[in-house]
Amino acid sequence: MENVVPYKIQILSIIGALAFMFFIFRLIAKGKLREEYSIIWIICTVVLLVFSFWRNGLDILAKLLGVYYAPALVFLAAIFAIIIFLVHLSVVNSKQHEQIKKLTQEMAILKSKVLGDEKKDNV
Repeated sequence: MENVVPYKIQILSIIGALAFMFFIFRLIAKGKLREEYSIIWIICTVVLLVFSFWRNGLDILAKLLGVYYAPALVFLAAIFAIIIFLVHLSVVNSKQHEQIKKLTQEMAILKSKVLGDEKKDNV
């Protein structure tokens, strides 16, 4: 009875990872997710699939890295990935903020020129 439960969990994790991969591809196809961000999610899903098929892989990797409790390695990797992704999004956000500021300034200059030309034409 003990051997049945891990296989159910393994099948469930494989189905979940494949469903997530399908969801990511649908978002890309609909144009709701840019390719540069989709690569991150596809890589994460591939890693999940690898560990879903290779059941002892997490234990082996944890022993190689000196981690006593293998599932803690998953949380450590997830926290690290989240921090990296948040830094990346902060950089993108800062760049877009500067671009918006520059575009707003250019729009204001163009608007003042257009209004200045209209005043000259009305006089």
